[in-house]
Amino acid sequence: MTTEDIEKAVELLTPDELARFRAWFEQFDAQRFDQAIAHDAQTGRLDAFAEEALNAYRTGQTRDL
Repeated sequence: MTTEDIEKAVELLTPDELARFRAWFEQFDAQRFDQAIAHDAQTGRLDAFAEEALNAYRTGQTRDL
């Protein structure tokens, strides 16, 4: 199955089926995102960002990080 096949199938969904699919996909996507963030946190990929944010907080900096 290709992306194009999936797109065509989604286009054929009724409004109710599309709503159910959208809700399912939102949950699926959020779960994948959470897993990626957890993995990045466990492997230290977020450490530099956390340190930068803590330093900004400690020094009272208000710039966007």
